[in-house]
Amino acid sequence: MSKLENIAVIGAGLMGHGIAQIFAVHGHPVALMDLQADLLAHAIENIRANLSLMAQKGIVSSAEIQPAIQRIKTTTDLKEAASQAQFVVEAVLEKLELKQEIFQDLDACSPPDTILATNTSVISITQIAQKSKHRDRVVGTHFWNPPYLIPLVEVIRGTETDPKVVEITYDLLQRVGKHPVRVHQDVPGFVGNRLQHALWREAISIVERGIADAATVDECIKFGFGLRLPHLGPMENIDMVGTDLTLAIHDYILKYLESSPKPSALLQKKVENEELGFKTGKGFQRWSQQKAHRSRKRLVEYLLEVTSKKSP
Repeated sequence: MSKLENIAVIGAGLMGHGIAQIFAVHGHPVALMDLQADLLAHAIENIRANLSLMAQKGIVSSAEIQPAIQRIKTTTDLKEAASQAQFVVEAVLEKLELKQEIFQDLDACSPPDTILATNTSVISITQIAQKSKHRDRVVGTHFWNPPYLIPLVEVIRGTETDPKVVEITYDLLQRVGKHPVRVHQDVPGFVGNRLQHALWREAISIVERGIADAATVDECIKFGFGLRLPHLGPMENIDMVGTDLTLAIHDYILKYLESSPKPSALLQKKVENEELGFKTGKGFQRWSQQKAHRSRKRLVEYLLEVTSKKSP
């Protein structure tokens, strides 16, 4: 099973349709499964719209759009989706019990050598595989949103995952244009989300303590060290400035940084008050529909621009 062809994606929502798009554009037949038929229809519309935007930037050609769409077959039946698949990606809600049930069913209805991957962003791969008989073929593949524009995929080995499954998955992701990385331990949040939420915890704490408001926190990142991040990661940066300087800074500052193992009281209060951000028009900042739309649009346009520069 060194070359995988038939792909199944379980869940046609925010992440699922984008993952299906990736494989279809690269020539793979894809079975896209969801229990909601209307969500499947909407997913195909979203994929067409995504590809049209990408064609405008020269990332794909207009001639590729319809063939890619035609490679995606939709179904509301899990067995139908998985029965011919050689590689399955689950992309449903982040609920452990739901994922365990799906993997138990996939284990029973897919061919014995089919690789079963989960797109969870934080949940243990080992726990997700717990109810499956053939846990050696379950692997983590954490795509980032939007998956068709962000290259990174974290490939996570559970405690019982066959190392060959990790390598086959890694190779497949490379062939469809992604940037896979190997995560050696199955820990909550893997690598990317551990880094991201460490930053978010400190950002919220700064606002909660009255050190700066939310907009200022974002400005300090966007107009400061954030500009370096696409070209200079933290570990390379440490070596650049020197491990000795980093040690001196940490020896002074770490005791002043947020280290609570619990969510912020301010964050909890905002959720209780239904200050949910874009969804309700207010979170840490106020968001009109127009302002929220502009924010989303700027992000997509930025990612399209970055992706177009990297396209051959």
